[in-house]
Parts: sequence; C-alpha cells; structure tokens
Amino acid sequence: MAKPLSITEEEFDREVLMSDLPVVVDFYADWCAPCRMLEPIMEMLAKKFEGTVKFVRIDVDTNQELASQYSVISIPTVMFFSKGQVMDVVIGVAPANIYLARIEKLLA
Repeated sequence: MAKPLSITEEEFDREVLMSDLPVVVDFYADWCAPCRMLEPIMEMLAKKFEGTVKFVRIDVDTNQELASQYSVISIPTVMFFSKGQVMDVVIGVAPANIYLARIEKLLA
C-alpha cells in the first residue's frame, strides 16, 4: 500500500525539489491530534495517485530548520510542490476533497 514517505531535511532536496513528479508535503508532529486526523486522508490520496504524485511527511520537531525555511507556524501544513516550487498550501485539516482538488490542479 502506498504511504507517504517520512523524510528529513537532508532528503528534502532530492525527494521534493528535484522530483520529476509533483510532491505533496505534509508538515506534521507526532503529538499533534489534527495531524493524526490528516494521516488517513494522506494515505488514501497517496494510494489513489501512486505513480503520478509523490507524498512525503516531514516531522517539524526533528526538522525545525526546514519548517522554518517554509514558514510553517501551524501544523498540519500541507504544501503542494511542482518542479521544486510551492504551488499551493493548506493549513490545518481540511476535507479530502480539498486536497484532491489541489492535487488535480497540480496535475493539470
């Protein structure tokens, strides 16, 4: 089953910025209840878009510099990257159809 890949700051450039596929980046923390609510949505979307969109997770507690670099002040924050650029952002938990629409826009 497709699941979002947990990555670190060291892997970010390779996995996100240099990715040939659009990338959905979920900035989260283990202690964050809304982040846990988002997890099954991200897993469902990762499965649906397997092979066309990459899904990664970044723990803000262990990757604070990266979170700061992308001005993540509230979690969960989901960023949609294409060709190394942030194309869209959703802050907080939203219904699955919101993420779905943003992903479809990325692929358009």
